[in-house]
Amino acid sequence: MDFQPLDKKFPFKGYEAIDTDVLETFQYEYPGRRINLEIGTEEFTTLCPFSGLPDFGILKISYIPDKLCIELRSLKYYLLSYRQVGIFYEHLVNRVIEDLAYVCKPLEMTVEADYTVRGGLKTRAVAVWRKDDTFL
Repeated sequence: MDFQPLDKKFPFKGYEAIDTDVLETFQYEYPGRRINLEIGTEEFTTLCPFSGLPDFGILKISYIPDKLCIELRSLKYYLLSYRQVGIFYEHLVNRVIEDLAYVCKPLEMTVEADYTVRGGLKTRAVAVWRKDDTFL
């Protein structure tokens, strides 16, 4: 049997499809009391920016709030907006941490994307932000 490469690419959306407008916060009633909030999903999906094929993984967000907490329903809508976006793993964690730190201004935050094995390679990307960081 002779197989030929398809050189096929599925369409995907760019970063403009990431919906930051849905993100909402609420007042943290215990400012000054440090707690670590941990949020995760095992059903996170983006698209490969080369092929348009889906990338599946576990996304974990942990943060120490200062005055605001991220409202979870709005976070779900935000994360769902990535399903049709072509994005590299390395860029994903940085984009998520920038968007979330911007809306809730935590004391610190970590975003981890642990993707399923693809082509025999396991990839895990982690971004960390602290209040002193200046990208906001």
